[in-house]
Amino acid sequence: MNATTEPASTETEVIGKARAAKAASRLLAVMPTAAKNAALEAMAGALRREVGRIVSVNSEDVAAARADGMEESMVDRLLLDESRVERMATALEDLMALPDPVGETIEGRFVESGLEVMRRRVPLGVVGIIYESRPNVTVDIAGICLKSGNAVVLRGGSEARRSNLVLHDIVHEASVDAGIPAGWMGLVESTDRALVGEMLGLKSYLDVIIPRGGAGLVSFVAENATVPVLETGFGVCHTYVHEAADLKKAADVVFNAKVRRPSICNALDSLIVDRSVAADFLPRMAARLVEGGVEVRATGGAATMIGDAATFTPATEEDFDTEFLSLRMVVSLVDGLDEALAHIERYGSGHSEAIMTEDQPVGRRFLNEVDAGAVFLNASTQFTDGGEFGLGAEIGISTQKLHARGPMGLREMTTYKWVVVGDGHIRA
Repeated sequence: MNATTEPASTETEVIGKARAAKAASRLLAVMPTAAKNAALEAMAGALRREVGRIVSVNSEDVAAARADGMEESMVDRLLLDESRVERMATALEDLMALPDPVGETIEGRFVESGLEVMRRRVPLGVVGIIYESRPNVTVDIAGICLKSGNAVVLRGGSEARRSNLVLHDIVHEASVDAGIPAGWMGLVESTDRALVGEMLGLKSYLDVIIPRGGAGLVSFVAENATVPVLETGFGVCHTYVHEAADLKKAADVVFNAKVRRPSICNALDSLIVDRSVAADFLPRMAARLVEGGVEVRATGGAATMIGDAATFTPATEEDFDTEFLSLRMVVSLVDGLDEALAHIERYGSGHSEAIMTEDQPVGRRFLNEVDAGAVFLNASTQFTDGGEFGLGAEIGISTQKLHARGPMGLREMTTYKWVVVGDGHIRA
């Protein structure tokens, strides 16, 4: 080889996009709020103008998924129509109205030496996101990362590849035209699974990895990453109908929590009913669920109580640990609050848990004692959502305790640094 000849580049797609994101992150971290909001507005407008193209491309992913035998509940996660594209655009506009966390002084004081010491919010840096199925995540994550001053490298599931690519191209182009540095948002187009492993080791470029998907994906990332991981947990969500519940309210909440969108992580998986009200509540509730297309799984006393009121499937122990993501759920009976708390502690995933009761002291005990990212009194677990919590959108639902928990919005995508101001101070 001639000494002046450059060797062939071995840079992979992942490294190239991570390198570009790292370079862009330094500019994005100090970008004024007005510039970021202008880009979000441009991205929302681009989505609306291109809605026809988005829906058309997405229909190819949906057709391929159905041809591969994907369950309809999972196809629903993949599907984009005009109303869902509009919700993505609206979520970007909602982010514009929220305070910019970057640069916020969390606390500040003068210490004994006379130094002014402050903690100030700063972006995480470059965020790697590995996610499955839902193409709307591409836009939600882009918007949150942009407003919080973070660059992002995205790796979506192969089932949504076409949809993710068209969404990335539309919002990235719109943001760059509005003045955001090119490359701040990179989508890994290759479906080669080896690139996921490569992404998990890019500590020189990525500051954090966030997996968003089922238990298998989250566990794989957590066990194999050398980049710090911020886990979004899978949901095994419970609703407990206490003996002092308003049973009409309870029936409506349970039905909504299961049936509204069964394929999302905050959908109800496990219904717990106090034995003292089960005879009055459970047969009618089970019949309503079955009429709504739900496969009700029950064992022991719950199965006896349902009886001939509805068709049910015998439950297994594994069912109590399962995030169904479909029109399936499991039912069990307990004798009071303490048994319900023990059941949730044993089988819950720390995602979203609810109690239905008119007994306020019991409700407060539940809210205080259940260890989960979101706990509800007399409300559907389907409300565990960044938009519903006033965050504009969300990166995902964290079931960790460090550094964020529950829906992760703008503030959760920042860290802080200490800022110290002196006047020639030296330490004795």
